[in-house]
Amino acid sequence: MHHWAVSSADRFAAASVALREGRWEDARSLFELSLEERETPEALEGIAEACWWLCDAAASVRHRERAWVKCREGGDVLRAGRAAVDLSIAYLVNLGNESAARGWLGRAQRVLRDADPNPLQGWLWLMQGYMSVDPALARDLTVRALELAQTSGDLDLELVALSDLGLALVAGGRVDEGMAMLDEAMAGTLGGEYRRLDTVVFASCSMLAACHLAGDLDRAIQWCRVADDFMSTFGCPFLYARCRTHYGGVLMASGHWPEAELQLQAALEMSEDAGPGPRMDALAQLADLRLRQGRLEEGEALLALMDETRDVTLAAAAARMARGEPAVATGFLQRRAKLLGERHIEAAATLAMLVEAHLGNGDVSSAREAAGRLRVAAEAQDRGPARALAVLAAARIAAAESRPAEAIDDLEGALQLLAALDLPLETARVRLELARLISELRPQLAVTEATQAFATFEQLGAAADANAAAALLRELGAPARTGPKKLGVLTGREQEVLHLVAIGLSNPEIAQRLYISRKTASNHVSNILAKLGLRNRAEVVAYAAQHPAAPQAS
Repeated sequence: MHHWAVSSADRFAAASVALREGRWEDARSLFELSLEERETPEALEGIAEACWWLCDAAASVRHRERAWVKCREGGDVLRAGRAAVDLSIAYLVNLGNESAARGWLGRAQRVLRDADPNPLQGWLWLMQGYMSVDPALARDLTVRALELAQTSGDLDLELVALSDLGLALVAGGRVDEGMAMLDEAMAGTLGGEYRRLDTVVFASCSMLAACHLAGDLDRAIQWCRVADDFMSTFGCPFLYARCRTHYGGVLMASGHWPEAELQLQAALEMSEDAGPGPRMDALAQLADLRLRQGRLEEGEALLALMDETRDVTLAAAAARMARGEPAVATGFLQRRAKLLGERHIEAAATLAMLVEAHLGNGDVSSAREAAGRLRVAAEAQDRGPARALAVLAAARIAAAESRPAEAIDDLEGALQLLAALDLPLETARVRLELARLISELRPQLAVTEATQAFATFEQLGAAADANAAAALLRELGAPARTGPKKLGVLTGREQEVLHLVAIGLSNPEIAQRLYISRKTASNHVSNILAKLGLRNRAEVVAYAAQHPAAPQAS
């Protein structure tokens, strides 16, 4: 749009049209021009909304606060109250400042105290519930907001209250009931019932958070497809750092790792203004992705950027397991399980890894106790991966107690359950576990299972898991990966070795990491030196620093 073609009298109208059509940059520019001539609450609110959709939360808050002042000066009580509610939401969810959020909620309550009836009472209850530390009180306030919305005809409040209540039910383990409310909220929202665009954001973020908690990837993907038209017009509705992190987590779990990385990097950038909590969530998810990719050192570097919460994240425990330190992982997981409680939706994944850590320590008795708690957690959840994880834990305990027939049956059961949930990495890992267990009894079937697992790992980019699968295939006498060797060009395997030499690993450590013999590791290092014309490991380190990505053989 050519701004000079718009007359001064029509700039505000043109900016409002741009805002309604989702042309955020145009709207911001036109509102800026309008404000240069005259500062009005309407123009300040307009530019605040445009900035918000452009992910500039700080600028949005500044303009919204100025709109509040103008409304107060002009005696517009209702508009002032709405601005205060919006500021409370922005400070809480965008900027992670609970004190400021409570302060603005207080201002909204005070300015509207004489309104009878109070047209924003439902929104006040909703925000009070959102910030309450008492789950029962939070649910009661949200239900009251929903009931008021239905009697008053406030569709935006109804849809947001429905989605908030649905998320709370899912987090409390009542997954089917909560998801039904979220489905209803999303249907109404994307069906166009909203009057405010941010209603789509609130409902979508609650839906994603619930799907992430419950491991319900199909539902998340289906709703994201429904939202395609909205996204093409207005942009991505996942405008909060935590929401974008959940979106990245859904993409990661379903095997869309490149897209997940983009979303998690965006979440990390968005969290710079959102306080420590959202930043910790984004770091933990990105660290989890790095560990899944087999990039252990990079995952640990991300975890090192976190505060004291890092020791109770699954990523931190997974890193310790990858390092061969199950005892340390056990401590992390026990603290995490205690914090969550067994009814929390995330308890199942924590307890499943705790079983694995106990078995890594050779403590079968403690593994059985953790598996029992996992069964209880699975029984309390009517959806998600909990049941599959409980069956998998039983299989691992049976294998540790030399009950191979039971272990095989349980692994096959877990494999079917995980495959139905569209969890490709977890499914392939169980497939590889099954291949190991049946390698002596049914070697041909073991080759088939390991080959399928290897193909999935390669497709995903799970380097460490692919190495483990390739190692088992070699033991079974089946062909593993090979790569052409061309003078001056490194194969894919040699690039892996180059990276590990560059970060200081010895040949024995490289062999352990890549599931190869020490002799093979030594040969790879020698080949790298010869191809690159280097004399020693120190020159390899220098080369890697100057060439972050060596050319790969084709």
